[in-house]
Amino acid sequence: MNNKQFVSELARRMEYTTQDTQKMVYNLIDAMTDTFQEGNTVAVQGFGTFEVKKKMERIMVNPTTGQRMLVPPKLILSFKISPSWKDKLKNGGNE
Repeated sequence: MNNKQFVSELARRMEYTTQDTQKMVYNLIDAMTDTFQEGNTVAVQGFGTFEVKKKMERIMVNPTTGQRMLVPPKLILSFKISPSWKDKLKNGGNE
């Protein structure tokens, strides 16, 4: 499902216009982005938790040349699915 299909389906379910729903989705993403940039976690009850984690620096070896390089630390966004959704997916979508 792409963004346009998602917004259309959400608008249909909420009985809003597509334009209002698109604004709502963009505002949600902007708010989440601001929260991530502050280093905070976003937890959506019954869905999962988005968390910014720091990946430590490490040494990498170029397989072609054998040269060792230092990879600097970086921030990554991780997602942990809620246990209820995990169980649903394990059962093939059946509860």
